[in-house]
Amino acid sequence: MSSELEHLLGKEAGKTIDLEALEQAMRSRALDVAARVLERHLNQGGEEGFPVLPCSCGKEARPAGTRSKDFLSVLGPLRLERRYYLCPSCKTGVFPKDRTLGVDGASVTPGVLRMVGIVGAELSFEKGGAFLRDLAGLSVSPKQVERVAEALGAEMAEDERTVFDPDPVADLPSTLYLGLDGTGIPMRPEEVADRPGKQPDGSSRTREVKLCVLWSAETTDEEGIPVRDEGSATYSAAIESAASTDTEGESSEFAKRVLRETSCRQFDQVTRQVAVADGAPWIWNMMNEHFPKAIQILDLFHAKEHLGTVGKALFGPESDRIRPWVKERHAELDDGKIDAIITELRIYAPRCEEARKCIGYLETNRSRMRYPEFRAQGLCVSSGMVEAGCKVTVGARLKQSGMHWSLTGSNAIIALRCAKLSGRFEGFFERRAARKCG
Repeated sequence: MSSELEHLLGKEAGKTIDLEALEQAMRSRALDVAARVLERHLNQGGEEGFPVLPCSCGKEARPAGTRSKDFLSVLGPLRLERRYYLCPSCKTGVFPKDRTLGVDGASVTPGVLRMVGIVGAELSFEKGGAFLRDLAGLSVSPKQVERVAEALGAEMAEDERTVFDPDPVADLPSTLYLGLDGTGIPMRPEEVADRPGKQPDGSSRTREVKLCVLWSAETTDEEGIPVRDEGSATYSAAIESAASTDTEGESSEFAKRVLRETSCRQFDQVTRQVAVADGAPWIWNMMNEHFPKAIQILDLFHAKEHLGTVGKALFGPESDRIRPWVKERHAELDDGKIDAIITELRIYAPRCEEARKCIGYLETNRSRMRYPEFRAQGLCVSSGMVEAGCKVTVGARLKQSGMHWSLTGSNAIIALRCAKLSGRFEGFFERRAARKCG
């Protein structure tokens, strides 16, 4: 290879000022030479022939010649020759080499699959294809990025459902926080047909992604306020129902997801379990059913948001009276003076629906708003982790301009993104390699 690159470089190359052009040309040539070497290595013998192979139908597949197939590798295109076995009973074809190499049923090698998974988790399919071209020299169309990324995401979602793989930890934290939330993403028209929604005509343009996030906050800032430990957050999410079925003892699909995630994080083993969420009844119902020992905290940010909404309803969105009124209510909330807030709201309740709603909200969640008590215990009361989790895992990737998702496609990319953000890529690929090559 070195001689070919020396020839490409030429005697006068060192005098050129276009270093970038030389870098790109030599990289392209080096990759092409490496691809041909790898291709010859994979094609020159070494594939053991068998008189028959067991077929999934229970019969036997027999040799039926060889077949070639083009794969995209990190070095560029490869053409592989593989023995072909055909089952005369069910007509299923088998390529043992594909399974050995971990490319069974695929058009890309494991290295490219990982690359596509990374860009698919972070970027739109169009930008992902452009990044692979510009940074890795790979020609992958946006449609191929979409197809490969969604297939990988579906694999990850299935792996998450069927494989229990606890996250490795040297020492469990004394306290773990569990947050649940939901956020809508834009869907294709056929995915929301006949679904009620918030559009003027009563229709819907979105489906709700439900998110589960766990994190620890063993460290504090200079003011002694707990802050999220770096790298401690893990996420799991999907468009799933949180409603339990009529079958006795059968949890909802999202509840099962939450239980899997809390099991992986050993939530039931920590000294203190803490649930932080907004006031959605379905969330607290799930917490009460599955995590009765958890300390329940209504996220302070959401509570203050409600009071801000009341202020705008009372005085008008542009009024100068909003800020001082809301500031006083926020101070009362920080001090745990829920009765004082309710007394103030009752003055306006006869003429303001938002005030009436907020009174019910405060009374329902009173036990979850003991903020001075929670702070004294060193607990987070408004970390922003749940709100940020929706934005980071879902919004940043699936709510970009012009995007409209299918149910299967969105859930696949959500699974891909959650695995990436939770540091679970490597574990998945290790299990995948064992399954494919085992």
